[in-house]
Amino acid sequence: MSEGERKIVDTRGKFTQVVKDGRELNDAEWTGGRILLSNKRLILAGNGGKRTVPLSKIRGLDGRTDVNQLVAKVSGYVSLQLTTGDVVLVSAEDPDSFERMLYRALLDRTVVLARHPAVEGGVVTEADWEKARLKIEEGAVALAVADGSFVEIDLDDIGSMETNERSVRGEKRRALEVEHSEEGTSVQTYISGSERRCSILETLLRKGESRSEIGVDLSERENEVLMALYSGVSPFEVPDFLGMDVDEVESVFDRLLELEVVEEIRVRREVALNARGRNIASEAMNDQ
Repeated sequence: MSEGERKIVDTRGKFTQVVKDGRELNDAEWTGGRILLSNKRLILAGNGGKRTVPLSKIRGLDGRTDVNQLVAKVSGYVSLQLTTGDVVLVSAEDPDSFERMLYRALLDRTVVLARHPAVEGGVVTEADWEKARLKIEEGAVALAVADGSFVEIDLDDIGSMETNERSVRGEKRRALEVEHSEEGTSVQTYISGSERRCSILETLLRKGESRSEIGVDLSERENEVLMALYSGVSPFEVPDFLGMDVDEVESVFDRLLELEVVEEIRVRREVALNARGRNIASEAMNDQ
């Protein structure tokens, strides 16, 4: 390995190229062999030879590319979209671990701009854009912000993820807007960076967003309780805040627990909205 290069993963699996110069290869077949990932490149070595993919040539990791039934039969693969217009699929022995390590190799310790919290409890804040260093953890994306704060976005806690053009330090730039929770309150963190970095990070964050679809019908009272929690009202303060009996609030909490839109923190009925619940509360507030 070259100077400054370090090995991250050395495993076995299979791989294939399914798009060349933007054109799908319908006769693609899997090749078994060794998969070696470093902080600078990915090496795929099989009986037919060795292919080296510099990490700088990977522009995205997104979606399935099932060009034929042979490819489609494999569920656990990573789709590498290269700057050359090629698409290479890699299926490691432990696909989840390899995918996590690949995201880590591509994003760990890279610098982005972050605005946190950009929105708190549904209210836009005056937070400024700050430099932040990314850290990809198991099940989470963390940001070490230049002002000394540390933001952790649990992938299972992402309620929504949008991409918009924002004014970032006086320039129009692509920004990822991630809704998650912090100490029981809904917050939004905005992240901006290079087009490539944003594209790769967006794919990772959307893996969490897909788990929080709504599809729940709630009564007016249930919506009121959700909106109160979403706004940062403590579960113990909900009865006074909404003018409801304690027993009625307890009954609503039980119903929300059944629908999996809140999570019980302590047995004495302290609850917190999860990603699904925050999505419902946000939609309910928008309908007011």
